[in-house]
Amino acid sequence: MRTDDIRFLFAYDRWATRKVLAELEGVDEGAWGAAGVVGDRGLGSILVHHLGAHQRWRHGLSQSPEQPAPEDDPLPTPAALVTAWDTEWEAMDALLATVTDGWLEHRHEDVPLWQMLAHLANHGTQHRSEAAALLTEAGRSPGELDMIFFAEEVARSGG
Repeated sequence: MRTDDIRFLFAYDRWATRKVLAELEGVDEGAWGAAGVVGDRGLGSILVHHLGAHQRWRHGLSQSPEQPAPEDDPLPTPAALVTAWDTEWEAMDALLATVTDGWLEHRHEDVPLWQMLAHLANHGTQHRSEAAALLTEAGRSPGELDMIFFAEEVARSGG
């Protein structure tokens, strides 16, 4: 896998996550703070876990000793979660700017780093799906989240 492929995956990940986050403004507090809806999580805790996993993987790939765990903090407001994602995306952009094709081939515990990054982007798909289902049930569908719709949008924009 090449750096352009990884950057595409993360651009898609951001695009799809933003579509989900865009539906949070004004979401019912009961729906936001519910627990035990999908496993032991509800809408808010699903999206906080998605953020926390993203942060932890980025820190690990950057060889940072920090291990953020926003899941351990009180549930943020939807607006605060959006702000936290904006901060995370900025940090991920900084990491991705340093990635080279050679770096992607390095291995950690016999797994190429590109596969770890692909896993991270794919991990978001699961939690966006869970959140999108809950939002749709509440009449707030984020719309189509499939990667092909992102790819078509990029192609139309000439990017």
